[in-house]
Amino acid sequence: MPIDVAKASGAEMPALEFEYDHKTVILYALGVGAGAEAGDLKFCYENEPGLSVLPTFGVVPPFPALMSIFGVDGLEINPLMILHGEQYLEVRKQPAAGGGKLTTRPKVANIYDKGKMALIELEAETVDEAGDIVYFNRFGVLVRGEGGFGGEKGPTTGMEPPDRAPDKVIEAKTLPQQALLYRLSGDSNPLHADPNFASMAGFEKPILHGLCTFGFACRAVLGAFCDDNPEKFKSVQVRFSRPVFPGETIVTEMWDNGDGKVLFQARTAERPDNIAISNAVVELGT
Repeated sequence: MPIDVAKASGAEMPALEFEYDHKTVILYALGVGAGAEAGDLKFCYENEPGLSVLPTFGVVPPFPALMSIFGVDGLEINPLMILHGEQYLEVRKQPAAGGGKLTTRPKVANIYDKGKMALIELEAETVDEAGDIVYFNRFGVLVRGEGGFGGEKGPTTGMEPPDRAPDKVIEAKTLPQQALLYRLSGDSNPLHADPNFASMAGFEKPILHGLCTFGFACRAVLGAFCDDNPEKFKSVQVRFSRPVFPGETIVTEMWDNGDGKVLFQARTAERPDNIAISNAVVELGT
């Protein structure tokens, strides 16, 4: 079997060094649609009056761990068969907006049997130069065709929204070139740029990065429930359900759960039945 659960589980992966400056932070913000509204300036301009970092920037430093998975003993998998299925991000300390050096230490935390697919969970702690944990991430990687090995199914993640109208809805149109912009923050997968590669993967054209859609949706929650204050955004859990095409409008529907949590989902206005992000919840900070 290409996946040797006993060998791969708990495997530590190479540490990832990430050096950034204010331009890195701003480029990420532009990549997830910030800059169109006056309130976005704090994420896109270093002198207004001081630069702030979007919470979801926390997925950028550890992202290369997804590629490191192919070097793990016990994980002999086809790159064309993997999907980024789930994401959990926890912001434990606000990063220095002006830049710095971060180090991520990823590991294979769990491998679950999802029937036709295997789910590999990578956990990653990202620390700053003082040794403090800034971000904790859990990447859920689905490997098509590698399930059915009799392993644990794993816990249920996320929360379903209630059967009522959303408390708040925010629409944001993506640019036709949105994926080309977002890929400059570190995800250079040709699926999001090359029409021929996208066709080989079964898509009519390049699709938007799931983490770009994630950034759009989380910005909506940040604005609607956190007054655009990153310190009020503690954590987020999502499931990537369906793709978004660059140029489509992302509609983020939000429900106040009344316990410091906001349930949300994201769909496309052009294809209302296309729910791109589901089982999603943001835990608010105090």
